[in-house]
Amino acid sequence: MTSLSDIYSSLPEALDPKGADTKTVAEADFNARHWSSPVPGPLKPGSAEHKRAVAEMFRDTFNPYKPSVIEWPKLDPETLKRVTSLPIWDIAVQTEGKARLRMAAYARMIDDPDMKDALSRNAWEENRHKEVLSKLVEAYDIKMAPEPPYIEPRDTEWAYLVTGFSECVDSFFAFGLFALAQRSGFFPAELIETFEPVMQEECRHILLFANWLAWHRATMPLWQRPWFELRVLAVWVFLVYERIGLATSIDADGNVQEQDNNFTVSGAKDVADMDISLRDMIDLCLSENERRFSGYDPRLLRPKLAPNLARFLRLFLRRPAGTRALETTA
Repeated sequence: MTSLSDIYSSLPEALDPKGADTKTVAEADFNARHWSSPVPGPLKPGSAEHKRAVAEMFRDTFNPYKPSVIEWPKLDPETLKRVTSLPIWDIAVQTEGKARLRMAAYARMIDDPDMKDALSRNAWEENRHKEVLSKLVEAYDIKMAPEPPYIEPRDTEWAYLVTGFSECVDSFFAFGLFALAQRSGFFPAELIETFEPVMQEECRHILLFANWLAWHRATMPLWQRPWFELRVLAVWVFLVYERIGLATSIDADGNVQEQDNNFTVSGAKDVADMDISLRDMIDLCLSENERRFSGYDPRLLRPKLAPNLARFLRLFLRRPAGTRALETTA
């Protein structure tokens, strides 16, 4: 049986990300954000055309250069303190470490060659994200809790669903937080440029998950659907429970530290020195979510739950007096 590390640490083709010129890197970045299937007509989940389009999208939009090759910018003391004090680095590194394992485990159990290839590539990219974050932690001497051992999930489908739905929620809010950090000047331009490809890859990841989910539902035997939908509901209950509380860990000095599982939802105050209303933050998340998905074939399904819940919540919100409205154009 193929080991999980073989899946998330290798790609079918050999790549040399350090040997590209500026034009090639720019073209790869553009291609990572824009893709459309040449197949005419609808792409119905469960059809061979839809399945192939999903796999081709993920393969064709792969960027071998970013974020593989990174020159970490030198930060002034004030900026360095702001970046290193964010309560996210432990859980970010650990989340990517778990994600690569869970993606690889699920890819290994899939028989369909197109979906197996797409999810294997997804696992490789999650591993790349972990390596990028680990190198950032090293470059800026961020004190971290010891990483726990990464254990192969016993229930592969459950672990994959938890990771996929969690990424859909976290990415929606992360898109807005990243834009807010850019506009507020919390992150310098060099660091924004460094992490921009990571954010776009997360968009591709949840695009893949949404379409895998539709394909999986459409192709599974009818008698399995009720149990599967109960599992999906249980995943959402688990994710809500997880975000209500805080995860506890031990830092590098042996002290108990709390990790905020909910940072992507509640972190606006930590990345901007301005008073931002919840309504404006939702508007920014919705705008950024639409912008990041805009380059991909509209016939591919997008994650809907987080944006729809945000729109529903927005109906009951007014912008408080004295708060600053955000520009929602890129």
